[in-house]
Amino acid sequence: MPQPTRRDRADAIRFLSIDAVQKANSGHPGMPMGMADIAEVLWHDFLKHNPQNPGWANRDRFVLSNGHGAMLLYSLLHLTGYDVSIEDIKQFRQLHSKTPGHPEYGETPGVETTTGPLGQGLGNAVGMAIAERHMAATFNRPGFSIVDHYTYCFVGDGCLMEGISHEVCSLAGTLGLGKLIVFYDDNGISIDGDVHGWFKDNTPMRFQAYGWHVIPQVNGHDSEALRKAILDAQAVTDRPTIICCKTTIGWGSPNQAGTAGVHGAALGEKEVAAVRTHLNWPHEPFVISEDIYSSWDARRNGAALENEWLALFNRYQDHYPELAEEFVRRTEGRLPGDWDWQANELLQSLNEKKQTVATRKASQYCLDKYANVLPEMLGGSADLTESNCTNWQGMQVFSSDAPAGRYIHYGVREFGMSAIMNGMALYKGIIPFGGTFLTFSDYARNAIRLAAIMRQRVIYVYTHDSIGLGEDGPTHQPVEHLPSLRLMPNLSNWRPCDTVETAVAWRAAIERSGPTCLMLSRQALPFQERNAVQLSLIQRGGYILLDSAEDRYPDAIIIATGSEVALAIEAAKKLKAEEIYVRVVSMPSTDVFLSQDEEYREAVLPGSVMAKVAVEAAASSDWYRFVGTQGRVIGIDRFGASAPAKDVFRDCGITVEQVVAMTKEVIYSVASAAHHFHAKCASG
Repeated sequence: MPQPTRRDRADAIRFLSIDAVQKANSGHPGMPMGMADIAEVLWHDFLKHNPQNPGWANRDRFVLSNGHGAMLLYSLLHLTGYDVSIEDIKQFRQLHSKTPGHPEYGETPGVETTTGPLGQGLGNAVGMAIAERHMAATFNRPGFSIVDHYTYCFVGDGCLMEGISHEVCSLAGTLGLGKLIVFYDDNGISIDGDVHGWFKDNTPMRFQAYGWHVIPQVNGHDSEALRKAILDAQAVTDRPTIICCKTTIGWGSPNQAGTAGVHGAALGEKEVAAVRTHLNWPHEPFVISEDIYSSWDARRNGAALENEWLALFNRYQDHYPELAEEFVRRTEGRLPGDWDWQANELLQSLNEKKQTVATRKASQYCLDKYANVLPEMLGGSADLTESNCTNWQGMQVFSSDAPAGRYIHYGVREFGMSAIMNGMALYKGIIPFGGTFLTFSDYARNAIRLAAIMRQRVIYVYTHDSIGLGEDGPTHQPVEHLPSLRLMPNLSNWRPCDTVETAVAWRAAIERSGPTCLMLSRQALPFQERNAVQLSLIQRGGYILLDSAEDRYPDAIIIATGSEVALAIEAAKKLKAEEIYVRVVSMPSTDVFLSQDEEYREAVLPGSVMAKVAVEAAASSDWYRFVGTQGRVIGIDRFGASAPAKDVFRDCGITVEQVVAMTKEVIYSVASAAHHFHAKCASG
């Protein structure tokens, strides 16, 4: 009996894809049909992976950046032996299936990252390639290359049209990431049709300008040409490679191949039947012959590859036991055994020093400690290192010549930086953080969103967190950013008021299984005195910092964050002089506070105290859930102004005097409402 051919294996991808899309009556069959031949060569001949252990540390990483073609990946996972059954394939795009409409990390074994928003998978792949290079430089020793693999990425025209592709590919070329190999599906078609009406870039020349190794004009349906191109790519070790593959979208469809109609819709039963006839595919929908399954099955070879690596790692462990232990700790995501002690020591030190500094500077104090006790921390900034204070004592810059370095100069690439950090976090063994001004989180927002969807430990250092940055004016002064980031599920946000809260915020971010934003001030903020109990409660997101009412319910509660905590404290002191007793609640993290038990939340913000005021130099609407309908919010529902910070705060009404006046007003309003209510009840 003849053995299955390359075309047989590629057609298995095609028909699983078109059958699944047809059954769902939803999806994108064109790309899987067009890239099946490329995928067959890469996955059958080159990809180093073990379907029985998708998390094997030394596997090649495969990223499907053009994630709308998800059925290509699901077909490959099913055929090579991952825990993706034919029933899973049949449930494509159905509720809670292993085969959602775009690849989702954590939902499907073998999916390395969530893709779909075009270009971001490419950014993730750059991050994975950086992580591989860094981990290899950190842990490999002569004769022991325990980190030695490739990162492969599929991209389409849409990925390369997205601006993020420029950001990440420019940086990848600068960093000389020789283990990154990208396959460009040059089919000339997007949803709107022939791309030449809006995309005439000379892609090979573009990537040559980035410093990439470029292999142009490869026939994406010629297996031998593809195989040669991959070998050529692997032979170049000092630059990333792009293999430009000329393909036909919907290859094999006699009536729709090469058209936009095959891009994002089911072919229809008539055309599916025509494809079967055209390609001489004898099987019913979702039927793959045993000989093709056997030809695709990668489990035995994958297990052998991993066992070979395990033998190498065991010898490495004998020669370098401390390095081996550290490698395992980092790839498993465990913090060092003395982490609690180190973090507590920093907290106590900052509490004793009582420094009045900007929280961006307080963050740098934290990095001086944390980055030197956590070698897995790898940081950077989008060309704002000195402003973000993301550098630390003793750091070394990551570069093509110094891949063991732990600081990346990302350049002015906020979106690219964030997608790259996602890739590093997904790789494992690294805790990435990156800095820019808070207002520029807008550029990065969709990558932040994907980090939240994937629950990856990525830390965003957002400085210049309010109108407090002053003279740069409204373009640089964030107003709506704090509440908008708080709206994002799975994203934690901290806006600390001083050095101590900053240390707690950093610790929470490091310990969290998910992304965190740290909003930090440019201007100096006064240290706040706390007792031991208050110190222990910061980690709960909100706590009583001052209670001038002492043993009774306060007349009012002022809630504040960041730079406005000092205003609230000063206002409380002025109110006490007038025998108005106020509680000040510092709430550096609303999401962490809201996750506390009801008893704690009620103890801090009792419902019986109706007079509540929230003060924060940001859009106000987010705070009404805390102050209620009778409370007041002192915020900024306009854009700022260009002037020294103190003048902008005064112009925007964020002052001690305004907090005092608003607190009196809400106390009077609540008392008046209660009086009218009781009078009405008394009158029947």
